[in-house]
Amino acid sequence: MQPPSPPSSALPTCSVLLLAGGRGQRMGGQDKGLLDWHGQPLIAHLHALTRPLSDDLIISCNRNAERYSAYADRVVHDREGDFPGPLAGIRAGLAVARHPQVLILPCDAPCLDSALLHSLLSAAGDTPVMLRQGEHWQPLFCLLPRHLLGALDAAWANGERSPQRLLRQLGARALDCASDDPRLANLNTPELLQAAPSLNG
Repeated sequence: MQPPSPPSSALPTCSVLLLAGGRGQRMGGQDKGLLDWHGQPLIAHLHALTRPLSDDLIISCNRNAERYSAYADRVVHDREGDFPGPLAGIRAGLAVARHPQVLILPCDAPCLDSALLHSLLSAAGDTPVMLRQGEHWQPLFCLLPRHLLGALDAAWANGERSPQRLLRQLGARALDCASDDPRLANLNTPELLQAAPSLNG
């Protein structure tokens, strides 16, 4: 693995958390982050995009940790077993993050670009920033202050499992995108994975 590039001085120093801990049910149980897309695993595309933004790149996964470790500074897994959902991965990542802001992205969105991520980072503050398409919030594309880990843990202990509901309760601010923005495509079915063109190559 190449040494990390220094983060841009024009942006707040952040950790990056890539979420790859799901069951992959729409992919027949396959580990989505390791599926091939344009000659590389999905996780490799996210790694290439986010590596220049941070010296603290974390991947949340619940299997194949050795393979994911090639694309991360640290690999974490859910504290609870049986794939309890993305909020569990977010909690695990925030618990080890080294910077005050944590950029959170799903592993199956390789069409993202630097401009959108820079817009998220430029909106950093004391409350979460979450992408929104029209009326539809995208909670797994967000920037989350690390100091909110205690609030996440408390909500989890009270039975909360919805990242969107929790982030909105914590005062999430919206970064609006077009409803048909191709950069936010989730390649979470075999058909979408096969059909999606590369926007960066």
